[in-house]
Amino acid sequence: MTSSSFSTGGSASGEPTTTGRSDRTLLARLRHLYGDAFALVYLGVCAALTVWAFAASAGENEDASFAGVIPVLATAPASLVGLALPGGLPTFVFAVALGALVNAAVIGWCSRRLRGGPTR
Repeated sequence: MTSSSFSTGGSASGEPTTTGRSDRTLLARLRHLYGDAFALVYLGVCAALTVWAFAASAGENEDASFAGVIPVLATAPASLVGLALPGGLPTFVFAVALGALVNAAVIGWCSRRLRGGPTR
């Protein structure tokens, strides 16, 4: 065995070494995590629902206060954890964004696994 087989870093080509690490950039990791078509569609739907909730809440009708429930339910269960934080509008936006990103990562992972693609 040569000393290069005990390397602790990744190779220049981004392939994992004996430690399982790779030298992929943050952008490449995010593209892998959220680059699946199903995950991107889900993120788009969540963004559209959030914009709709803001537009519906701006109106003067009796249902305006319930408009924020739809994006929260679409991004549950992770958004419910974010809603436990104190605050108003910033907490709502953070909770929906957190829930959407977590769920999109899970959707992308499930899609790749069902297609037989790479998991890492």
